[in-house]
Amino acid sequence: MFSMAGGCTADTPFKSHCRLLPKNYQHVLALVFAINKINQDPELLPNITLGFRIYESFFSARKTYESSFTLLSTRNGMIPNYNCDTQDKETWKLKIFCLGAELFVIVLISYGSFHTMLSDKFQFPSVYRMLPNEVPQSLGLVRLMQHFRWTWVGLIASDDDSGEKFVQTLKPMLTRNSICVAFTKQAPHVPSPSMVLVFREQTSKLHSSISQTKAEVIVVYGDTDSLLGLKLFLHVNYQTALTPIGKVWIMTAQWDFTSYIALNRWTLKPFHGSLSFAVHTKEVPGFRDFLQSLNPYQSQGDIFIQRFWHTVFNCSVLYSSLTIKDGRNCSGKEELASLPGSDFEMKMSSQSYSIYNGVYAVAHALHALYSSKSKKELHPFLKNVRFNNSAGDKLYFDENGESSAGYDILNWIVFPNDSFVRVEVGHMDLRAPVGQEFTINERAIVWNSRFNQTVPRSMCTESCHPGYFRTVREGEPLCCYNCAPCPEGTISNQTDADRCDQCPEDQYPNRDQDKCIPKIMHFLSYEEPLGFVLASFALLFSLLTVLVLGMFIKHRDTPIVRANNRELSYVLLLSLLLCFLCSLVFIGQPGRLTCLLRQMAFGVIFSVSVSSVLAKTITVVLAFKATKPGASMRKWVGRKLAGTIIVSCSLIQVGICAIWLGTAPPFPDLDMKSEAGHILVQCNEGSNIAFYCILGYMGFLAIVSFTVAFLARKLPDTFNEAKFITFSMLVFCSVWVSFIPTYLSTRGKYMVAVEIFSILASSAGLLCCIFIPKCYIIVLRPDLNTREQLVRKSKSGTQEL
Repeated sequence: MFSMAGGCTADTPFKSHCRLLPKNYQHVLALVFAINKINQDPELLPNITLGFRIYESFFSARKTYESSFTLLSTRNGMIPNYNCDTQDKETWKLKIFCLGAELFVIVLISYGSFHTMLSDKFQFPSVYRMLPNEVPQSLGLVRLMQHFRWTWVGLIASDDDSGEKFVQTLKPMLTRNSICVAFTKQAPHVPSPSMVLVFREQTSKLHSSISQTKAEVIVVYGDTDSLLGLKLFLHVNYQTALTPIGKVWIMTAQWDFTSYIALNRWTLKPFHGSLSFAVHTKEVPGFRDFLQSLNPYQSQGDIFIQRFWHTVFNCSVLYSSLTIKDGRNCSGKEELASLPGSDFEMKMSSQSYSIYNGVYAVAHALHALYSSKSKKELHPFLKNVRFNNSAGDKLYFDENGESSAGYDILNWIVFPNDSFVRVEVGHMDLRAPVGQEFTINERAIVWNSRFNQTVPRSMCTESCHPGYFRTVREGEPLCCYNCAPCPEGTISNQTDADRCDQCPEDQYPNRDQDKCIPKIMHFLSYEEPLGFVLASFALLFSLLTVLVLGMFIKHRDTPIVRANNRELSYVLLLSLLLCFLCSLVFIGQPGRLTCLLRQMAFGVIFSVSVSSVLAKTITVVLAFKATKPGASMRKWVGRKLAGTIIVSCSLIQVGICAIWLGTAPPFPDLDMKSEAGHILVQCNEGSNIAFYCILGYMGFLAIVSFTVAFLARKLPDTFNEAKFITFSMLVFCSVWVSFIPTYLSTRGKYMVAVEIFSILASSAGLLCCIFIPKCYIIVLRPDLNTREQLVRKSKSGTQEL
């Protein structure tokens, strides 16, 4: 049953519609082509010839019902479900067998109805549709919105149950995927003369909704007849408005908006750049050649071809009533390929492809039925039919009796003369492998000229760029929001982020807060100026210490070296050399070994240095006491005392270090939080108490040395070191007292630099204050470095220790 005319009913508003719809003629031709191919196939239905009967529905429900009963009944009276007076030819759409008193099930194959009610197998157990379910189409609409990030769309549906059902189905799917509907409108009806004012009021409201919204994308649902009013509205708007509506129209497969163009010449330009879903179709081999062979003068029983030819080519058909006054005669050689797409298309349309497949589905079911050699219903064979058509598509019906085909996504390109082409740019097929159900070729799409060939943006508000996140506007849809910058220390690396996230510990936000970048490893290295300078000073003082030691060894027999206990001087100079060198262990990337060594080496070596200074001070005091006649201190003066002091004081420090290593040894650590953008590579001391115990013990030795030296500062002797030791201990204590607050207030490499500076400064203080005056005498004043000078200026003699 076909609709070849444009709704010719008693209440038709525009009588111009009561004419042949040229585009629908292809449906008839697809039926004829399929049956001819089947009848020519010696293997599919051998010795069986298929025929067909066509009824015109005129887009009228009453006429459809009437034709259905006529098809199912006797020719003289309409008795539903009986057709037993004659042996009718088998039809492609309705199949019935009447064998004696046994009535078999009627099988209905639909090629154009999307109504969801037909999926109810309880009510319609033997209804099959050459159309896929609407669910993949709705899902495809959602995927299309997601792909182009369209979150604010309009929705226009037909004013009937199907349109209401579609809206109720699609809206929740959009909401679940964070897509909001800007407005929902019902498509206006084509007005009768008495309803023109109502039509104008409806279209005025519709125009207001479309023009005032920020939604650049509008989804349209409805069939060809129910959306005539919308098409008329767009035609009038384009012809009369200074700024015609320019939107991206997304149309469902139910609407062939080009069907009536040939009748009323309404413009297609508003649809330029639109996207539409269509039941999947392919080029069928031989169909184009079949169309080119058509001739109105060789109709072969085709009652439509002469009317069609007369309409589309505007010529008079000879020997018929189809004439045009003062017009040309049809030659029969006119080319169908020359017709505009609104009149006729050489490529098989989706509806024609469904008809073609439907006929073949019945043929394959009949083949299975006759092969079974038993009289059965056609229904079970049609239910299980599976075959590949000539275009290479695999066809079968699912459990709901619906086609396995998917949906093509088409891009409509309309030219200035209202001709058009449809370009396939995508596909939606739930049978495809996971992740490939939805495909779209964005580069192949031609958009409405209003968008200058850039992807339209359909949003309630501008997208929040990376580095910002969405905040809800109270009382408005979720798609309408404000953008707020990410809080400090967080990032958002996608558009329209709902929240900002923390970076991993080893990364930090960049300036724009749109990505995390690796933190820089931060430690005191030899390559940077601070590390280079400190290392240079350490080596310089080490060299200076070596020179002083060499000078003392060279002049070891001179009075000034002998008078100040040259063995203790050697020990002190060697320990100072190690102090300068141990500072180099603090420079460079901390490792497990360096962390274990540096504080231990620093503590023990400095203890030896300070112990040596203490031994020198005590030796000086005891030396002067022992020179007095009858003094009992003489037995305490000697090398053993100095060695005992150095060893015993150093062993205490070694014990503290041993306990530290045994309980909580230092280890390399990464501090990722103290400085933004940096990972502080440092040594975790393990036990701060142990560290400060080492410093405290050195401070104790330094204070004792300072006290003894201070008391001995006025002892008469030319080479008395007490004054120099006093000043050196004052410098030493000042450095380390200043070190503690400075050390605690710094982080990272600067904390290490403070400790290195303190090591170098305190060691340099000891070196300069104790040994530089002696070096001055040895080098510049050798006249003072004599025994006579020592004896002459001394009130109490000294003896060689």
